[in-house]
Amino acid sequence: MLDSPNFSASSAAAPVLTVVQHQDSVPLGLLSEALAGVQISLVRPDAGQLLPDASDLDGLVVLGGTMSVQDTRDHPWLTAERELLDAAVAQGVPTLCVCLGAQQLAVARGGQVEVAAPTGPERGVVEVRMRPDAAADPVLGPVVAALGRDVPAPSMNGDAITALPPEATWLASSQQYPFQAFRLGSAVGVQFHPEADEATMRRWAAAEGQDPDDLAAGYGPNAEALATVATELGAAFAAQVVDRTRLAVR
Repeated sequence: MLDSPNFSASSAAAPVLTVVQHQDSVPLGLLSEALAGVQISLVRPDAGQLLPDASDLDGLVVLGGTMSVQDTRDHPWLTAERELLDAAVAQGVPTLCVCLGAQQLAVARGGQVEVAAPTGPERGVVEVRMRPDAAADPVLGPVVAALGRDVPAPSMNGDAITALPPEATWLASSQQYPFQAFRLGSAVGVQFHPEADEATMRRWAAAEGQDPDDLAAGYGPNAEALATVATELGAAFAAQVVDRTRLAVR
């Protein structure tokens, strides 16, 4: 188990945030620096590690990956992950899902994802427009308060959520992909990549045969705002995990 950079050794009762990572190349990244007051437990289903039971979770993060939600033959743990997400929402576990994680969350609760979306891949730093409900969201609200409704965010997607689950609250969109963020009870899904810094985006671009300079061009002029997205989103989500744990022990 790893401690977050903001975890104090004297805080022995700090909640455990379980982070499901699917590949070496898609880590927690910038979000790890923003998660205050929690301990981080990394789970790698791609390496054969078993996913936890939702009833054992203080909080859950599910990251992205190059596989699609349909790749259950090569990655059978995708099915178990959707079952975990469904149970986490049902049990009120604070949950943050990024990219593939957001698509898994949508499918787990009755939404739809289209592989190789007809609008084409969305790559680089894009403008995400926060919808009115985002301002009151416990995780995205601080981002809106800091940056307004139009937020720059890293994107590296070829698949897209095409229908949200019936009970979802639609929180954000981009010009190319309509469902950039949504909430399902205790869970929030974001299609964009708040965790990805410029070096990560350059590695992803090279791995896909893209020009790293082109894909990273938006980082320089948006450096401060991109850092704010990761910091505000990560801190707000961690606060949800800490608050829920405090309430549980009262």
